[in-house]
Amino acid sequence: MDWLYAIVYGVVEGITEFLPISSTGHLILTGNLMGVPWTKEVKDAFEVVIQGGAILSVLVYHWRDFLQIRHIGHDKSQQNLWLGVLVATIPAVVLGLLFGDTIKANLFRPSVVAWALIVGGVLMWLIESRRVRPSVTDIEQIGVPKSFLIGLLQCLALLWPGFSRSASSILGGMILGLDRQTATKFSFYLGVPTLGGAALKNLYDERDLIFGEIGLTNVLIGSVTSFVVAYLAIGWLLRFVSTNNFKGFAIYRVIVGIIILALVAAGVMQNGSLA
Repeated sequence: MDWLYAIVYGVVEGITEFLPISSTGHLILTGNLMGVPWTKEVKDAFEVVIQGGAILSVLVYHWRDFLQIRHIGHDKSQQNLWLGVLVATIPAVVLGLLFGDTIKANLFRPSVVAWALIVGGVLMWLIESRRVRPSVTDIEQIGVPKSFLIGLLQCLALLWPGFSRSASSILGGMILGLDRQTATKFSFYLGVPTLGGAALKNLYDERDLIFGEIGLTNVLIGSVTSFVVAYLAIGWLLRFVSTNNFKGFAIYRVIVGIIILALVAAGVMQNGSLA
């Protein structure tokens, strides 16, 4: 059955990684509802490695944009864009190295994730209910100061598991004046170094577990599934935000959060640390 778990995890990871609905919360639900027999260490390692498939989908989907980096030596807009991405990544790297293990040991539990989903959903609704005209409509116009602030706000997902990295960066961008499409696209860009760095570090640290207990075949199945589904999800989300707001995601987050709390209250899901 390991191959089936690999496919399901890949589908869930691919759908939820870049949508503002928390991949952490959905992977917790998936593991519990399916009764996946893997140990916590195996599940953690597998989730990290298939995240690489989702990250790769961003590079492939936006390959023309990423290829423009070759002009960075003489293109001011490219310099500002990639300097902004780099600066926005720094807060998450610093906080992750300093407090990542502590946060994971103390806050990585279903009830915390559930409340993060609910609170994030309420904030998303409130932000979308504002009547504010965006001042930034192109990713190359964001600038370094706003990029750094988005990077700081992205850390909310690290400090509060379940809030969602994509939600915190997209909402942060919208608060700072980015329109919905630009904030979403910048969140994709920011995910490459943020998630890519974390995935590579964990892949190295847990290489024996990943390739020993999980197996190369299951790793490939999960990663390829994650890549394909994430690629489709990125295209769908960009089309969606061009004509719709995030209020539907806000409602969905609250519902999923309530489901997790109900499962914990019913004893179906244990509320102990997931670390």
